[in-house]
Amino acid sequence: MRVAFDVSPLSHPLAGIGRYLRGSLAGLVEAAGGEHEIVPFAPTSPQGMKAIPEALDGIDVEPRLRFLPFAHAWRQAWSRAGWPPAERFLGIFDVLHYSDWMFPPQGAGLRATTVHDLVPVRFPGWVQGRTRSMHTAKYRDASRCDVVFANSHFTARDVVELLGVDAGRVRVAYPGVDAIFRPDGDRTDLGGQYVLSVATLEPRKNLDVLVSAFKLLERADLRLALVGAAGWGEQPSLDHPRIVRLGYVDDDELARLYRGASVFVYPSRFEGFGIPIVEAMASGTPVVTSRGGATEEVAGGAAVLVDPLDVASIAAGIEETAARRAELVQAGLERARAFTWAETARRTVEVYREAAA
Repeated sequence: MRVAFDVSPLSHPLAGIGRYLRGSLAGLVEAAGGEHEIVPFAPTSPQGMKAIPEALDGIDVEPRLRFLPFAHAWRQAWSRAGWPPAERFLGIFDVLHYSDWMFPPQGAGLRATTVHDLVPVRFPGWVQGRTRSMHTAKYRDASRCDVVFANSHFTARDVVELLGVDAGRVRVAYPGVDAIFRPDGDRTDLGGQYVLSVATLEPRKNLDVLVSAFKLLERADLRLALVGAAGWGEQPSLDHPRIVRLGYVDDDELARLYRGASVFVYPSRFEGFGIPIVEAMASGTPVVTSRGGATEEVAGGAAVLVDPLDVASIAAGIEETAARRAELVQAGLERARAFTWAETARRTVEVYREAAA
């Protein structure tokens, strides 16, 4: 089986979708052995020509990258025009699996995509106009796919209910967790105990409510460390002596931060999955996350659940988690073992075969 696998989003710094792409691709390549050929491809910008190979470093593939100035506009034009077919650039393939940034035309073979969340449909005000337009067009195309992967059962239900995709064509393939996130290893020292949160600074990540909850704790010995790239929209006020803004960090530093944290808090208002929850658990750090939706599904009973809109609930959740630390660390480690890229790959190949039969 020859699989053409879209890696366009890897041209940007890795966040949730980028991590899913890289991890699932690595799992596919390992699972394929000599039986299947995995062909990562992307029409991309000068930035992508550098960033994509770096993101794929260590994975035994030869990416097919096509440099295009104004790559975003070209990807959208190609998707909407429906011509020329991807075979023109990639040769014959058995499966075309596209991601979030385009829906390339194809002449033959199985058509597959992955939906990571339906934020642009459920909460259009939480995304920028360009993102809303790009994803809305992709969602319309999803109904033409032979199979639509979702990263959680919660997202799978959304795909059926909100996009109208037949449930028989929707399959769940959970993400895994990278091996770098483990309990043993160096820990970051921020000069004392700290609560950690990892999120791009954007409205749905709910950092303004987290900051207010942290201030309720009134513990002079505790810091709040925030990791994540600059986002958009109204930004939370981080001008506080015990709040440490770290920005985007690489995986080595992120792993050290997870291990060094007393508590990890992920109070997002809406997620399709929430990979940082599993990364923190795998690192031996107890987790507080939002009740309901995908975050509760991912937590699987191994985290303290809170109301993300209630400042007092989040503050109480942090205190409860600290008090139950030993218990929650063990529960989190056990839960994290359920998420592996090998299983993501096994499930993906299984679904390809079922859909092609």
